[in-house]
Amino acid sequence: MKRAVVVFSGGQDSTTCLIQALAQYDEVHCITFDYGQRHRAEIEVAQKLSAGLGARAHKVLDVGLLNELAISSLTRDNIPVPSYGSEAAGQLPSTFVPGRNILFLTLASIYAYQIEAEAVITGVCETDFSGYPDCRDEFVKVLNQAVSLGLARDVRFETPLMWLNKAETWALADYYGQLDLVRRDTLTCYNGIQGDGCGECAACHLRANGLAVYQQDRAGVMASLKQKSGLQ
Repeated sequence: MKRAVVVFSGGQDSTTCLIQALAQYDEVHCITFDYGQRHRAEIEVAQKLSAGLGARAHKVLDVGLLNELAISSLTRDNIPVPSYGSEAAGQLPSTFVPGRNILFLTLASIYAYQIEAEAVITGVCETDFSGYPDCRDEFVKVLNQAVSLGLARDVRFETPLMWLNKAETWALADYYGQLDLVRRDTLTCYNGIQGDGCGECAACHLRANGLAVYQQDRAGVMASLKQKSGLQ
């Protein structure tokens, strides 16, 4: 039996990864992390989505220690979420949560070990992102090697969105017939607004811009997605 664990936040990217994983694996488990994030509604959104889409199980882990250590506008109410383009170029945005993906991928791997899953799937992306260092392909590959050595078992990290832009990510959801669900039911917005979001934060800007590009050239974007992803 092919089994996978999806690191699942209930946002556009992880939901698209879950949709694809359900088509590619016999059994898919979701894992969501409660780290005292600014908008806890995302945990409820993730639970509803995983149940509705048909994940085998959904584990929510309390990792509040991350909140104690990582100072970010996503972990502190007194740090405002910046609007798109308002932060200085070349600096990490205040929405960066230091160590988040290091912790999440490591814990997801331990869970994968427990349930004998062969893969941990994450929606990180280096093409359209906010400059987070823990979303880079190099980071994922190095951590994957370290985790496999530490567990004495091969756990494969999969990053299906790594080289896709946001338009192609929308196309991937559409390929599996779930574009409307991803647009309506996911929570990507840094200000905690489900669906199309606030329209002002960086996450909403990337999401809306990608959707507009896809709507303007569906055939071209879908062709590019298929070429990159090997889909038929």
